[in-house]
Amino acid sequence: MNKNGSITLFHYWNRLRDGRPAPKRSEVEPADIKSLLADTFILEKDTRGQPVFRLAGTRLCASYGRELKGFSFPSLWREKDQRLVSRLIHGVFEQKSVVLIIFEGFSRNGRSNKFELLALPLDGGIENPRCLGVISAVEKPFWLGADPITDALIDSIRVIDPEKELLNSRPAINVPSLVPDEIEAPETISALGRARRIRHLVVFDGGRDE
Repeated sequence: MNKNGSITLFHYWNRLRDGRPAPKRSEVEPADIKSLLADTFILEKDTRGQPVFRLAGTRLCASYGRELKGFSFPSLWREKDQRLVSRLIHGVFEQKSVVLIIFEGFSRNGRSNKFELLALPLDGGIENPRCLGVISAVEKPFWLGADPITDALIDSIRVIDPEKELLNSRPAINVPSLVPDEIEAPETISALGRARRIRHLVVFDGGRDE
């Protein structure tokens, strides 16, 4: 994690959970994270079991040029990445995974900017899993909020083990460039830890001991 929003929200969530897989939704106090609210979101499952926005901050909605409540979360990405995003968020819902995504957003007028997204599980009961997250712009160009983001592509992903995460968070691994599809690199995979291939990416479970 590199952005202050991700780091701050992670440590707030980590304190709330107090050793549990996830804190309860009712334990999150907006006043405690008021400086982050404009960039935060909460996801839930719709009637089809797909992740949709339950709540979204004002700056986040402005970046996308729309009210995001009720909007499909995977649909923010280009079609080829939507299934991967859906699987990652279902991991947050069902396995209480913590996921960090670095992505490039493209505006209606062809501009682009990098973003860091952190997704954290909330305990809403078996029937009502929730995901708390924050999206932080790596840079804040003049056009962001005026020229809406309409498309996005994943650059890198990291599955975080909260028990191993240090105060100074490590940067996300740029998986596609590290282990491309056409190259088999078992030594690299073994050195970095447990890995799972998802489409054109290899996802590393950060910080876990074998």
